[in-house]
Amino acid sequence: MRLQLDCLPCILRQVLEISRKATSKQEVQEKIMKEAIEILRNFKNYKTPPELAKEVHGLVKLYTGNPDPYKEIKKQSIKKAKGLYNFLKKFLNQQKDKLYWALKISAIGNVLDYGVYSRVELEKDIEKELKKDFALCNLKDFKELLERAKKILIIGDNAGETVFDKILLEELNIKEKFYAVRGAPIINDATLEDAYDSGLHECSYIISTGCSLPGIDFKECTQEFLEIFNKADVIISKGQGNYESLSEIKKDNLFFLLKIKCPVIAGHIGIDINNYVFKKQV
Repeated sequence: MRLQLDCLPCILRQVLEISRKATSKQEVQEKIMKEAIEILRNFKNYKTPPELAKEVHGLVKLYTGNPDPYKEIKKQSIKKAKGLYNFLKKFLNQQKDKLYWALKISAIGNVLDYGVYSRVELEKDIEKELKKDFALCNLKDFKELLERAKKILIIGDNAGETVFDKILLEELNIKEKFYAVRGAPIINDATLEDAYDSGLHECSYIISTGCSLPGIDFKECTQEFLEIFNKADVIISKGQGNYESLSEIKKDNLFFLLKIKCPVIAGHIGIDINNYVFKKQV
């Protein structure tokens, strides 16, 4: 998905918020913002929103000396998600179509996005979110692929979301299950450390995409990730950043699983904001 003008103020807001969390020095915050604005002036040099986000968030790392400014936020979101794990498993076991609701639980985890929301109180909203059906759900196509699938790849998004994805992975009766995370810290996206903290190694093989942006850039990807991406029978791409990166590739075994949190993606998919989507790539 191409970078849109509406993406620019959103990315600038993200950087201002994390700059204030990363340092109390106003002169450092001002330097970060000044250079971020200069980068945004040349936004046409960047193809997708994740590519631009990587450059701008890199300023926070550079000028605060903190390689992972969201580290504590990620720890807290994983802790919150783990606190909901037993409740969600109990809920899932009460459902008739467990696959549908395992996908929905995984999608709800996409709410734990501190790049979009400055505050997330999922514990208060979880029951309300569980009552919402998917606005778009290509479940039939997914089930047909699963019947003969031996290898599945989930491309992860946010750190706390990994706990919700674990519930989905535990529900999938597939021989080889892979879970891909970012190659380096970027916003609150999951890294190898976060995935292991969530316990994903108990039900899947965790790999790195090799990417240092909040999405996928095939030029940065590891050979291991590329081989699995090309050989997997089914791929689930989680979240908005991965959608922005992969929405234009042609791959008929690729599904996007996310909550729509911005008007740009809402317009691109054709589904209103705040809805859940499980969409097969066509």
